[in-house]
Amino acid sequence: MLHRYSTVITLVLIMVTALFMPQVSFAADAVPAAMAPAEGDHGESHGAPAVPAAPVSTTPWWIWPLSLFIVTFILGILAVLGGVGGGVLFVPIVGGFFPFNIDFVRGAGLLVALAGALAAGPGLLKRNLASLRLALPVALIASAAAIVGAMIGLALKPNVVNTLLGATILFIVIIMATAKKSDFPIVPKPDNLSQSLGIMGIYREESLGKDVEWTVHKTLPGLLLFIVIGIMAGMFGLGAGWANVPVLNLLMGAPLKISVATSKFLLSITDTSAAWVYLNQGAVLPMIVVPSLVGIMLGSIVGVKILAKAKPKAIKWMVIGLLLFAGLRSLLKGLGIWP
Repeated sequence: MLHRYSTVITLVLIMVTALFMPQVSFAADAVPAAMAPAEGDHGESHGAPAVPAAPVSTTPWWIWPLSLFIVTFILGILAVLGGVGGGVLFVPIVGGFFPFNIDFVRGAGLLVALAGALAAGPGLLKRNLASLRLALPVALIASAAAIVGAMIGLALKPNVVNTLLGATILFIVIIMATAKKSDFPIVPKPDNLSQSLGIMGIYREESLGKDVEWTVHKTLPGLLLFIVIGIMAGMFGLGAGWANVPVLNLLMGAPLKISVATSKFLLSITDTSAAWVYLNQGAVLPMIVVPSLVGIMLGSIVGVKILAKAKPKAIKWMVIGLLLFAGLRSLLKGLGIWP
């Protein structure tokens, strides 16, 4: 109990420290103020239309990180109840409704997903649910693809990123609404590639009270799909749990618990690779990242307590509705229909 309260107090202190940092430098999609020509500078600039100065905001700077903390706290609760990663909710909602440049939102989204993965990874490995034999070849491919995706994403214009992000979120909504899960997929025979890589294992299934042996098949198509998943994860800062689990479970035939746990562990590798690209390009700002991480983590703690009493189906459709709205917002914002 003491450890739990000390963790909460530490997170709150970190947030308070970040809120009152002397240098505030988060970015919004604003037009730079017009620069008047130097005195006596006449010539080519004569007759050029003056660029209007950007309107000065009267909103106190601390309103945005505080609002971000409140929103991410709610998202942390919904992420646990809906069984999705925080990044897939964070990026479209914060990018669509906060005045932050989409590059900074994506950088923060990767760190939000990374924080959850790092917190859960050691426990999943200790319980033999996350499989290193399954994770390592997938992580090698997905992390390399995530670096490429991050570089592509930072090179694109914000309106293009928002349009593609909106389309991707709507695609995720379709997957979440239609995808089925299989607790113990039938794998008639492991393929040669999975046998060569030694992708197999055994874990304790408490609900059945016995050990379950598992193996995978269709390994090559699965690994090729992780190239696409990695690029999308790096490009949009979403994490990739929404795509990892269906591929591992439905295509390759890993048990559902192994798929979920391995996917969570994978994020700690894939998102780290992409996050370094954003960090190196200066697209990770403490004023956005710190309130987001604190909010998501505290919300997750509350979400775990609510989970036992909540109705999973109702929460699932609430999360799908939220993603649908956020995806439409990003798509219309990118197209210039809903600026």
